[in-house]
Amino acid sequence: MAPWCYCLLAFLIRSLSGTPSNSPGELRNPWVTGPVAPGEVVETADEVCKFPGQRLSWWQAQESCEQQLGHLVLPPPDELLAAQLPDPIWVGQREAPLQRPPQRRARSTATLMFSERSADRAARLRTPLPALGALTACAHVQWDATSSDPAALFSLAVPTLANALQLRAFAEPGGAVHAALVVRGHHAPFRAAFRADGRWHHVCVTWEQLGGRWSLFADGRRRSGARGLGAGHPLPPDGILVLGQDQDSLGGGFSARDAFSGNLTDFHLWARALSPGQMHRARACAPPPGGLLFRWDLGALDVTPSLLPPVWVRLLCPVPSEECPSWDPAPHTEGSLLCLQPLPFLCCYRTEKYRRLQDAQSWPGQDVISRVNALANAIVLLPDPLSEAHGDLSLTEAANFLRILEGVLAKEAAPLGPAALLAVLHFLKRVAALGTWEPEPTTGPWEQLGQAVMSVASLVLEEPLAGVWLSVSEVAGGPMALVASVQRLAPLLNSVLTSERPRMHLQHRHAGLEVRRLHLREASTEGYVFTVPGGHPEGPGHILIPAAEVRRLLGKGLSGVTVIHSWFSSSVFQHTLGAPDQEPRAPDSSEETSRMQRFLSTQVGSAIISSEVWDETGEANTAVTFHLQHQAQSPLSPTPSPDSGGSWATTGCSVTAMYQGSTACFCNHSTNFAVLLQVYDVQRGPEEESLLRTLSFVGCGVSFCALSTTFLLFLAAGVPRSERATVHKNLTFSLASAEGFLMASEWAKANKVACLAVTAVMHLLFLVAFFWMLVEGLLLWSKVVAVSMRPGPRMPLYYATGWGVPVAIVAISLAMSPRDYVATGHCWLNVHTDAIWAFVGPVLFVLTANTCILVRVVIVTVSSARRRARMLSPQPCMQQQLRIQMWATVKPVLVLLPVLGLTWLVGVLVHLSPAWAYAAVGLNSLQGPYIFLVYAAYNGEVRSALRRMTEKKAAEEPMAPGSPQPSPPLQNPRDRPWS
Repeated sequence: MAPWCYCLLAFLIRSLSGTPSNSPGELRNPWVTGPVAPGEVVETADEVCKFPGQRLSWWQAQESCEQQLGHLVLPPPDELLAAQLPDPIWVGQREAPLQRPPQRRARSTATLMFSERSADRAARLRTPLPALGALTACAHVQWDATSSDPAALFSLAVPTLANALQLRAFAEPGGAVHAALVVRGHHAPFRAAFRADGRWHHVCVTWEQLGGRWSLFADGRRRSGARGLGAGHPLPPDGILVLGQDQDSLGGGFSARDAFSGNLTDFHLWARALSPGQMHRARACAPPPGGLLFRWDLGALDVTPSLLPPVWVRLLCPVPSEECPSWDPAPHTEGSLLCLQPLPFLCCYRTEKYRRLQDAQSWPGQDVISRVNALANAIVLLPDPLSEAHGDLSLTEAANFLRILEGVLAKEAAPLGPAALLAVLHFLKRVAALGTWEPEPTTGPWEQLGQAVMSVASLVLEEPLAGVWLSVSEVAGGPMALVASVQRLAPLLNSVLTSERPRMHLQHRHAGLEVRRLHLREASTEGYVFTVPGGHPEGPGHILIPAAEVRRLLGKGLSGVTVIHSWFSSSVFQHTLGAPDQEPRAPDSSEETSRMQRFLSTQVGSAIISSEVWDETGEANTAVTFHLQHQAQSPLSPTPSPDSGGSWATTGCSVTAMYQGSTACFCNHSTNFAVLLQVYDVQRGPEEESLLRTLSFVGCGVSFCALSTTFLLFLAAGVPRSERATVHKNLTFSLASAEGFLMASEWAKANKVACLAVTAVMHLLFLVAFFWMLVEGLLLWSKVVAVSMRPGPRMPLYYATGWGVPVAIVAISLAMSPRDYVATGHCWLNVHTDAIWAFVGPVLFVLTANTCILVRVVIVTVSSARRRARMLSPQPCMQQQLRIQMWATVKPVLVLLPVLGLTWLVGVLVHLSPAWAYAAVGLNSLQGPYIFLVYAAYNGEVRSALRRMTEKKAAEEPMAPGSPQPSPPLQNPRDRPWS
């Protein structure tokens, strides 16, 4: 038998016996469906996935895959792969909001341990409480998972009412802890708050007498809430607060049946309702001081002897209760588990990327890897990028290895090979992961480590390495992967700063990092302005935290923030600005060749910068303005995305001013009603932007429903065809369509072509709506003011005005400035070019014309009312005459103001104050319902059409034998034809 026959026979035997035919690290036979083994590699239709065999937390699993240049498998896994999973696994997220682990702080705190239900275990606040019209109570709790009977975590009694306020809960074994708030004896329903797992959880309740609003928060999420609980009356003064017991009388009446079982610490009480952001600070062991009645202090409590002495525990703030996505192969469903729970996972790669990484061991640069490992007497740089590093990297080892690596790179005469560059990137990823699991890395050579990282980063950004970066960009993401590693390391240096040393500056040629603590109360009237290096190699720039943002942060109880600013100034970036994960390709035309030549000759106008603002609980959302020095050439946008693998992103940022030697840009934006007529960039905080976006979405939805109902009503009711009905239908259709696209615009901004299309359609539809508002005004003029006009067919003119003019405006705008048409960061017209005036200009013209029409209509109406009053009463009294004229003035204004679109005038003022932005959103949201009332609910033609339709339907129904015949409807004298 030929040798190949023996090989085939052996393969068949192995396949039939179910024994894997591959060794660890090799591609697995796709026909083998047994459980995947540690170290095994499985190839699916479009990916290659590796099973490391470790059980890690979600954060560590994600970090491990990123270090190996892969990603966590995305749900749902391939069917072939899912069939081979023995247990639930961690999966990734397509829009990963959990990319970075939450910043945690370790804190030792005294804990009261209610080890069993007993009537003699309680802690009472010594100082009576004042009258409370609002309150918030928060605590860290370990609930006894075996305690299935309702118990009081805390209770407040007043002289006239024992059950003034209490928080009750019970544990459902194997399920959740259900909690309920009791106010003035009124019991809210029990709702699931957190898992009954015996872990620490953070619980908050809020209550306000105004409307009886209450909320229950657990682990940072709102679990329940409603209105009407103890509304209208404050909690009386001289209240007694007791922890762990239900008071049946003032300060006493305890019973074992209602006693709390578990552990409690960090209880705080405020005389106000905290916002969700403020409760996040309380969860992070940084309670806001405003309105604080009681801060956790055992010295202010009378504690029963059975609870003494307290036990000191080391608490991680915020408590690790986040849930991360998982996949269960048994029911083939996606779920979520605690992020810190150890689970297996899969690291996946695109097939082509995996093949290239397999070939990396044969790439040039292995000599540098061997030299560094020999000097370190350890495996510092991995020759195989797909292999896993053995053992954890300590802080001291990392600092020593970086010094060795820095020395070798500095002395290297020839440029690094691709293999060495890939190995250096992998090692820097490992270094950036240091301290991720330790909440407060305050000890150790962190500054020396940071300086070594910046030195190594600078050395691999030398200009001769541009070609090497290009060769590894497909598998490593280009030099932006370096920026991402430094960003991961930078927050760790925050904990090293002290009041004596509030600033740390690290720099080495092409890379720099600055960490600085700012005291917000020292800000000027303009805001907090500070100079930063790195705007350009030849000069600094500055960052501005606007005064409105400073006030907002101070209002949240923050006294200071930390700004982390890193910059990278190297010509390497200009050679690697292509879209991520794209093969280099030859140009298709001479025009493409010219474009690529211009691209390669572009000079980076400023450094690659990255700025973050942190408060004591972690990353803070705030808007900032950058002002960067640059060369005289046209600058590129200084806002690269570290997650995009080397591409440039400007989402949320836009240029506000360009000078000969510098550029200013503002980062923060979204699409809402307030930006449609906004002609300047407005610096709003993220909370304001989020609120405006939410209000606009809700208002758009209400207005869209009202306008759609109006349009369908005109069609279904069979309203007689007339000029007025046709104008009404065109206006409602165009305005409803425009608002529908406005609601969908947020989902389009991720795609450049879709965003351009949505912007053009919104531009057209809103212009059409405004010009039909102008037609409404012209029709009103012809009916009220120019009643002597010769009648004739005016609809062709109306259609040309309502549809023709907007189409021409949009077409000319797109033809004149296709590249500058769309704004940066949201799908609407660009405010930094003349594109915005292609909308604002025509709208102002329409609103001006309709204002003149409304004024003239009011004058005519007032004159008619005066004449009518004189006919009815030749000598009306002054008071009656004034009342008639006022009503004649107010009525047309109230009816016609929204129909003619004059409420949109507020939109021009949104840049002056946030109040104008909220007013614009509110008024524009009400336009749809108001048009419904005017056009449909109180329109005689529509009501008559509906009545005729109802009567026709009733007449067509068969009559029962013997039933009386309906009498003909009474005819309105006004409906009778003239004889």
